[in-house]
Amino acid sequence: MATPSIKEEARRLVDHLPENSTWEDLMHEIYVRQTIETGLADSHAGRTTDVERVRSSFGLPK
Repeated sequence: MATPSIKEEARRLVDHLPENSTWEDLMHEIYVRQTIETGLADSHAGRTTDVERVRSSFGLPK
């Protein structure tokens, strides 16, 4: 199965927004989508830090 193009994904985002959406609403949806995709790519590439290690570095309980 081919990966949808950016234009196809952008159209899908726009199509799912309510009719009274603002430019800010659209920019927020794009930002959230991009952030999630970046996080998933980092996770798949092993560029993550274990939760216990982060909690420990901030002095938080386990």
